[in-house]
Amino acid sequence: MKMIVAIIKPSRLDAVLDAVTEAGASGLTVTEVRGYGRQRGKTEVYRGAEYEVKLLPKVKLEIAVPDDIAERVIEAVSRTANTGKIGDGKVFVLDLEQALRIRTGDRDAAAIAGDPTSSPLAGEGGLRSRVG
Repeated sequence: MKMIVAIIKPSRLDAVLDAVTEAGASGLTVTEVRGYGRQRGKTEVYRGAEYEVKLLPKVKLEIAVPDDIAERVIEAVSRTANTGKIGDGKVFVLDLEQALRIRTGDRDAAAIAGDPTSSPLAGEGGLRSRVG
């Protein structure tokens, strides 16, 4: 399993969400963040006064995926977040040792899978038969 962490421009979020979903990601976490890299902030004018904005607004995506779709998801982020300008962002890929879906107890690949029938509680006498 991999944890893909992407820092992108907020304006590219919707396109990236569509692309990673199409690439096979079944879920992700989005956090509004601020930071800088090579872009190093910018100068803004507000009511006639100039001020320097050192930390720019960005969006951080955290996407846990099985190894077999990691490259597709990385490519989807890279392709759709790219505007060709400084500040497009970065993608980091980390090995993910464990995952646990708290509600069902599913672990590892089953915990990050989008199919709720993969739960050990979904079968005979399991969760589905109790709530269904």
